[in-house]
Amino acid sequence: MNLDFLADTATGPWGLVVMALLVLGDAFFVVVPGEIAVTAMGALSMDTGSPALWAVIASATAAAAAGDLLCYCVGRWVGLERWAWMRGERIQRAQQWARDRLAARTALVLFTARFIPFARLAINLVAGATRIPPPRYAGLVLVAATGWATYQAAVGALFAAVLPGAPIVAILVSVAAAIILGALIDLLINWRSRRRESSPAV
Repeated sequence: MNLDFLADTATGPWGLVVMALLVLGDAFFVVVPGEIAVTAMGALSMDTGSPALWAVIASATAAAAAGDLLCYCVGRWVGLERWAWMRGERIQRAQQWARDRLAARTALVLFTARFIPFARLAINLVAGATRIPPPRYAGLVLVAATGWATYQAAVGALFAAVLPGAPIVAILVSVAAAIILGALIDLLINWRSRRRESSPAV
């Protein structure tokens, strides 16, 4: 594999397009590496100056918000059980979690779920199905997507600043760090949920 060719392609005009498509696909298919793409582009931006970091964040924000709103539209117009993948055990558990929390703490749940793939998908589907007003939801989605994109790009930029002149190494290290941080966030949220569920009702 020609690493210089990959770096040249990523810094070219199609780099942001490919990243945005990955982020958009990540809204529906959790195996798509949207987070990794943003982190990698953040590292590349800091190391080479191209694309600009603000462009990485703006493109990732737009794609993430668009993906979340598309999921919202699916939930609103299609429902939650039309297709087989919606009836999977993990999706069903996530949807029940979303139903229990979304009405009372929409903003908090949405911001938290933006960092957890299955929760993010469930939240957006349930929000559409329960017909949360679109203007309110769109505003919250945009704020959450901006925070998520800034965080993911900043992780890459941070490691590129620590490892200047080695874009591929910076990308690999920053991607590994993003995966570890994401896993820790996921574990923390799951631990808090289990603790809350096991606590006796007052």
